[in-house]
Amino acid sequence: MRSEEEMLDLILGVAQVDERIRAVIMNGSRVDPNTPRDIFQDYDIVYVVTDVASFVNDPAWIDCFGKRMIMQLPDAMADASSADGSFAYLMQFADGNRIDLTLFPLASLERMERDSLSVLLLDKDGVVAPFDPPHDGDYLPKPPSAKEFADCCNEFWWVAAYVAKGLWRDEITYAKYMQDLVVRDQLMQMLVWYIGVKTDFARSPGKYGKHFRNYLEPELWTALMQSYADANIDRTWDAMFVMATLFRHVAQTVAAHFGYKYPQGDDDRVSAHLAHVRRLPKDAPAIY
Repeated sequence: MRSEEEMLDLILGVAQVDERIRAVIMNGSRVDPNTPRDIFQDYDIVYVVTDVASFVNDPAWIDCFGKRMIMQLPDAMADASSADGSFAYLMQFADGNRIDLTLFPLASLERMERDSLSVLLLDKDGVVAPFDPPHDGDYLPKPPSAKEFADCCNEFWWVAAYVAKGLWRDEITYAKYMQDLVVRDQLMQMLVWYIGVKTDFARSPGKYGKHFRNYLEPELWTALMQSYADANIDRTWDAMFVMATLFRHVAQTVAAHFGYKYPQGDDDRVSAHLAHVRRLPKDAPAIY
């Protein structure tokens, strides 16, 4: 596996000899002073170029970065579009390194979104405004509005009833979809706000909750782990009730902090419904 020094030398070396490349920016975890280094960190690179099309029309130009295991071109996929004219190459190399390389048109430089985790590695013309020292400000959670909080609670309890329906019918794939892709999204959002309350919204919980363990009390972390079930019907029911208990706890804490109203009535009625449906015989002529 090529070292960080070798990879950065390669990335900068390609840029220095190609007149179309006028600046190089690196962003993401490799410039975050608070992120521990590990062997899976990507190189998130932006090449500011004079002519994006000349690169895109020459597919072989990226071979200089090494032997690839697999690549994705998100801007060339179906229904993809780039309003700013940029084009990205997501490259996983055979040696374990990965570069997420974006070509950004020099003519649109003023429209470039500036990431708080950015370092300017090369600027041939002095056209890129200096970046502040890297910080995770763009990745910190934002406090919810009263409506955002209410919507999150409503979606959690509304879709929980779909999970119950799917489990009663033994439609496990439907139930798992509703539980793990819809209900869980609301739980994860509420956990982000809960951690925000605990940290004064000054710490990043990480994408998809990857740093939750650092901020949740041990019992809440254990509950979160117990909310993940396999495709067994009974264990999926158990996980649903764990999710409900965890959501209730953290949502009530968030509500109390901001002075919002937690929908206890919805919670009580839906929770009772879940328990009722779990006991409901398969040959029941009516739900109630």
